Amino acid sequence: MAANIEQPDPDDFLADEEELEKALCVLAGSDPENCSYSRGYVKRQAVFACNTCTPSAAEPAGICLACANKCHDGHDIFELYTKRNFRCDCGNRKFQDFQCQLNTAKDDENVRNLYNHNFNGRYCTCDRPYPDTDDQENDEMIQCVICEDWFHSRHLGCTVVEPEELQEMVCEACMNKAPFLWMYAAHFAVPPAISVSHAEEEEEVDVEEGGEKNESSGPSQSGDEEPSTSVEHTNHEEVANRSSPGKRTHEQMTGSPGKAMTKSVVCRLKELQAQGLERPRQGAVFWPYSWRSELCTCTDCKRAYVAAEVQFLMDQSDTILAYENKGLDEPFGQHPLMALTSSMDRVQQLEVIYGFNELTTSISAFLDQCVAEGKTVTVEAVHQFFEELRARKRRRTNAGYQ
Repeated sequence: MAANIEQPDPDDFLADEEELEKALCVLAGSDPENCSYSRGYVKRQAVFACNTCTPSAAEPAGICLACANKCHDGHDIFELYTKRNFRCDCGNRKFQDFQCQLNTAKDDENVRNLYNHNFNGRYCTCDRPYPDTDDQENDEMIQCVICEDWFHSRHLGCTVVEPEELQEMVCEACMNKAPFLWMYAAHFAVPPAISVSHAEEEEEVDVEEGGEKNESSGPSQSGDEEPSTSVEHTNHEEVANRSSPGKRTHEQMTGSPGKAMTKSVVCRLKELQAQGLERPRQGAVFWPYSWRSELCTCTDCKRAYVAAEVQFLMDQSDTILAYENKGLDEPFGQHPLMALTSSMDRVQQLEVIYGFNELTTSISAFLDQCVAEGKTVTVEAVHQFFEELRARKRRRTNAGYQ
């Protein structure tokens, strides 16, 4: 990569710092010292795969943050970001003779774990690795909040909105898996083929003028969709929910599931269906932060969520935003490495963070061992200690290129 000789833009620096903070939040929400297996199927945690121990696509396996750091040191590890309801596989039957160093009392298989091609280093509908050295396009990848696969923005089949405004995406396959979501998308999701800024301007005008739609609201919407957004079928709260979908209050962004639970027993989905508003059933769908609170929680709808295996959508704490907010409250959220790694890409940032964690853990273990054995910490012992660390790093580097 050629060196950039231009002066850095302060806005770019802040953006990089925010990206690193998010990367740190992914780690901070998980325990770096203790295997998560004993906690059962964790609601959400950082998950990794070891290509050294489980290279077969027929036997995918995932490991927790602590096992990635301690049990698989020097192995070819790749990050899967976060997975929901996952239990650490390290040392079970899929690893054959390999034993977990942190928890040996494990079942042969975690039958409730869900796997996809991500566990073999493949992503998106194109089934390509990340990073992809053969891909000439610098295309960001976006995670579906249902299947948790990652997609290139160009393969989503829709216009991609600004990620900082709307951060929940459901891919087309998952929308069809739970087809009732299309009705909610017609009312609460970002309109297809409309930029976020343009949609916000229109919707903000709607609220100020009492919710009446302007007949010349934009060429990208069909005439059939215009009348159905009238306030004749909605109350003022529903109009406010549809306005400016990317601008949410803190309470809406991090609100508890109680909002959905306190709705009327009347089926919200049927009320929306009665309004006649529809949306083309194609392409991925982007949603505002608070969209889950709009989902009906009547008995029939709950059964539909379970049948489609998307019952977690009723849980606001399931979101990535909630997980990252939890990470911000941890020490990692203010990690001093943020100031040193702001110019690195995310892969390099994580490598530095893992290296820092390994170094501090190794030094603590080295000193504890010296104390336990009553040894004096000599210069020779310190030199030997760092030589072992360098050898370990070489093994890890070599493994990554095999």
